[in-house]
Amino acid sequence: MERASYPSDLSDEQWELIEPVITGWKQARVARSATGDPGDCDLWEIVNAIFYQNRTGCQWRFLPHDFAAWSAMFYYFTLWRQDSIDQQIQELLRCQAGEKARRLEDPSLVAMDTQTIKAAAGVPATTTGLDADKRSPGRKRGLAVDVLGLIIGVVVLAASAPDNAAGIALLDQITERCGNRLEKVLVDQGFKDEPIIHGAALDITVEQVKRDPDQKGFVPQAKRWIVEQANGTLMLHRRLVRDYEHRLDNSASYVFWASIAVMVRRLTVPSPRRRDSDKAMA
Repeated sequence: MERASYPSDLSDEQWELIEPVITGWKQARVARSATGDPGDCDLWEIVNAIFYQNRTGCQWRFLPHDFAAWSAMFYYFTLWRQDSIDQQIQELLRCQAGEKARRLEDPSLVAMDTQTIKAAAGVPATTTGLDADKRSPGRKRGLAVDVLGLIIGVVVLAASAPDNAAGIALLDQITERCGNRLEKVLVDQGFKDEPIIHGAALDITVEQVKRDPDQKGFVPQAKRWIVEQANGTLMLHRRLVRDYEHRLDNSASYVFWASIAVMVRRLTVPSPRRRDSDKAMA
C-alpha cells in the first residue's frame, strides 16, 4: 500500500537532482561488495526519511511506520556520512544553484560565523562545553556561506572551543572547495588573529566586519548578514535547533542535509510529489 506524502518529501524533479549521486554510490558499493547484493531499500524513501526527521526533529525510532524500518534509515544515513555522499550532493546542488543565479561556481567572497547550540541530555560531555562569551553550554556550529547564502563549509565543535578554531577549520574547507578564486572572507569580531594569519598563509584576506559602537540591538552588517540568514534558515529544521548527536560528524551531516533540502526547493518549481502523482495515475 502506498503511503500518503509528507510536506518534506522529494518531488520527482527534486529527486532527479540528487539521484545520479545516489545511484553512482550504490553501483560503486555493489562493485566492492563480496556478494554483489545491491539490497532492496528504496533510496528515494531513505532521503525522504532523513528530510522528515531533520524537519520534524523526531528520533530515529519514532519515524512513522509507513517508512521502512528505522534501523535501515539510520544505516544508510551513517553510510552516506562515512562516504561523504551528503557533502557531494551539497556541492553539486550549490554549483547548480550558483549557475541558476548566473554566478561562477567558485565564489570570490565568503562569510563565516559561529552559533552556539544547546546539547540534549545524553550527549557526551567530552564533545560539549561552555561558551564563555555567550555563557551558554552545548556545541559550537560554524558556517561558511557565499553571497547567495549557500553553505560551503560546516564545522561542529564543543562550545568551549574558541571561534578561532572553527575559523581555521572552515578556512581549510572552503579553500579546498573554492579553489584559487576565493579572495576575501568576512568574519565578526569573535574571530581574532589566528584565522587572519591562517588566511594570509592561504593567500586569502580575512576581514573583520566591526560593529558600530553606537548601534543598539541587532543590526545586519553589510555583506556579512547573509550568514546570519543561513543560520536562521537552518533553524526551520527542528533537528538542528538543539544538538542531539553523540558524534560531531553526525551533527555536521544534518546541516548538509538541511542545506540540500533548501537547495532542491530553490532549483525546482512546485510540482506533485511522487506518491500524489501515482495516485492521480491510478
